[in-house]
Amino acid sequence: MASRRLFLMCSTVALAQDQAQEPAEKPVEFICPMDADIRQFKPGKCPRCGMKLVAGLPDPIEYPVQLETVPKNPKPGEKVRLRFTITHPKTGKPAGALEMVHERVFHLFLISEDLNHFAHEHPEVVEPGVFEIDWVFPVGGLWRILTDFYPVNATPQLIARSLLLPGGTLRPAKLKPDTNEVKQGANMSVSLKLGPQEPVAGEKTLLYYRVEPRESFEPFLGAMGHMLVASADLIDLVHTHPFLVDGGLASPPTEAKLVQFNVIFPRPGVYRVWAQFQRGGQVSTIPFNVPVRNL
Repeated sequence: MASRRLFLMCSTVALAQDQAQEPAEKPVEFICPMDADIRQFKPGKCPRCGMKLVAGLPDPIEYPVQLETVPKNPKPGEKVRLRFTITHPKTGKPAGALEMVHERVFHLFLISEDLNHFAHEHPEVVEPGVFEIDWVFPVGGLWRILTDFYPVNATPQLIARSLLLPGGTLRPAKLKPDTNEVKQGANMSVSLKLGPQEPVAGEKTLLYYRVEPRESFEPFLGAMGHMLVASADLIDLVHTHPFLVDGGLASPPTEAKLVQFNVIFPRPGVYRVWAQFQRGGQVSTIPFNVPVRNL
């Protein structure tokens, strides 16, 4: 009997030691798919972009996007139907459901090779994984077509395709820096300051927009602004949203709306940066040419 009690005591001590050595289960961390620096240990929405926080992030696998046009060889000035088919990268079947991102499930950006034509549109779903939109290309040449969507249980996708129409030069645009100018929108004036004043490739740049007047300034597609960045050769494309508005809650209000974006320009050169703001129901698309130097 004594030996049995000793065996039980030893077993209990060993079990307690094993339990003590087991690492504590880590709390689930919820992350914003668009702004990975936004993290918390409970479900919720991103305070910056409004997206639903997810428990960790799955592997960033790219979803193929096939672009078809009707007619097959579109011409500038004529209506063309753009058809986008999104497939699952592992099964090859049409992609499943997409998350709602800024009030839409599919964002589309169209940019001409001279960077003088820019559009932010939203094709309609016609069947699972397939979206269509009718469009008229105002000029010929190379067009970059950027698709922005977020498959459920995946990561946000920013997939670029190219379309070549008759005409154009197939040469990178020649952009002249103009960040010291005040630009006019539909019902607003917009100026831009940079931090640092001379942006460096590969390092974070702060873009401070001053929008006047501030009255009736309102969200556009669920955000206080949208930004698309394009290199002169249309290779580097970035879609982002404001990091801060009005300097935070502790900052005193001013006569203008102050909107801050953060961008890392990948290479030196001059970039065309489009910012979109809404005031009184009218959307203004404001382009600036931002010079970026080497370190």
